[in-house]
Amino acid sequence: MNIANNCSLISHFSIIKDPRVDRTKRHKLIDILTIAICAIISNADNFEEIELFGKQRLDWLKTFLDLPNGIPSHDTFGRVFSRLETTEFQTAFTNWTHALHASFDGQVVAIDGKAVRGSFDAATGCAAIHLVSAWASETGLTLGQVKVDGKSNARLRQL
Repeated sequence: MNIANNCSLISHFSIIKDPRVDRTKRHKLIDILTIAICAIISNADNFEEIELFGKQRLDWLKTFLDLPNGIPSHDTFGRVFSRLETTEFQTAFTNWTHALHASFDGQVVAIDGKAVRGSFDAATGCAAIHLVSAWASETGLTLGQVKVDGKSNARLRQL
């Protein structure tokens, strides 16, 4: 199975109409949308963090986005998102997540806990960091990872 072909964020979000005036476009709409979605998935909370995410991952983003004028500013992200037709965005997002869900049908989601080697400090009494991870075994895609207290499974439900 190739989830990239079935679940392409770019193909699903390409249906959204660009609300900007042609003469003011320095960045492609699909680049702006893709950077923002990837940043939000990576815990960005505002347009400044979305811009920072883009700048920090520019080389990776260039492997699948054009980015003719680099990473848009946080102001550009804000202006574009304030003008987007929300129903178009909602439809694109819903279709994309449904395609993702369908592509993982029948896969095993593996859950495992590990102590991060070398993360304890005997001198200060700091315990080792324990992480619980979930991933789709067939695709090798990490679905979530959380830090937990000791060898507890109390936060497992958050994955």
